[in-house]
Amino acid sequence: MPSSTAVRAGTFASSLATVGAVAATGGLVTWRRLGWYRSLARPRWTAPDLAFGPIWSILYAEQAVAAWLVWRSGDDHDAVDVPALTSYSVQLGLNLAWTLLFFGVRRPALALLDVCALWIAIAVTIREFGKRHKLAAGLLLPYFAWTTYAALLNADIWWRNRKNA
Repeated sequence: MPSSTAVRAGTFASSLATVGAVAATGGLVTWRRLGWYRSLARPRWTAPDLAFGPIWSILYAEQAVAAWLVWRSGDDHDAVDVPALTSYSVQLGLNLAWTLLFFGVRRPALALLDVCALWIAIAVTIREFGKRHKLAAGLLLPYFAWTTYAALLNADIWWRNRKNA
């Protein structure tokens, strides 16, 4: 049964609010630890600090839209796609956990384990989203690519700084 415009708007706002809360929490934790991050030995291919905010803003917006599209696709079916939205929730939780581990408690080794799990969770989410809405799956591809880069960067930072960790 199709939902009303108000319900669709409400679910979109809810999707934005969810990723907004994760982004705000992660941003606050990161901002408070920038001095520590800047003190680490990092590879030359590290993105400039000022690039991370805009990149993550775009990636979070794409996640919100993707989740909303999958949720909304339930209008044409009998039920909401629980496996897709569950995998989405898991990857969003792992995303936040990475920030808390890397920046919050300054444990790049633990963050590296988390980002590997996150990478798998994003892949599962893309697969699950693709079963319901191809555009939603496609919207997560830049996030998957960025997480690949972040995992490599995390590994390099851990390796360079492992004696100090």
